[in-house]
Amino acid sequence: MSELIKAYIEAYNARDVPGMLALLDDKVVFENISSHSGLTRTQSKKEFEHLAVQSLAYFTERKQTIRFLIETENAVSVEIDYYAVVAADFPDASKAGQTLQMRGVSIFEIRENKITRISDYGS
Repeated sequence: MSELIKAYIEAYNARDVPGMLALLDDKVVFENISSHSGLTRTQSKKEFEHLAVQSLAYFTERKQTIRFLIETENAVSVEIDYYAVVAADFPDASKAGQTLQMRGVSIFEIRENKITRISDYGS
């Protein structure tokens, strides 16, 4: 299962939305819970695709690096270092060209070798 998650993160880092989608269940649930921006949630692969394509425009560069990974019977949890460069000014005061560096945790639930849920937690 950890190889599936590593493949997802590699696709994310490569900005390869079709590569990410290939690893997801059709009914995948995605949640991003942030103390800074609140909750973002999708409830299907189609909704996830829309969000993933939309987010490509937000950053000129982005990279997730796994710091730590724990695998259980049907889930993988990873501690992630996140680096990005903002593409355009955001209403939250992030400015174009600004570098973002954060640490977070992502929990991936897996069934039949497909990701069924992604829960991202960060600041």
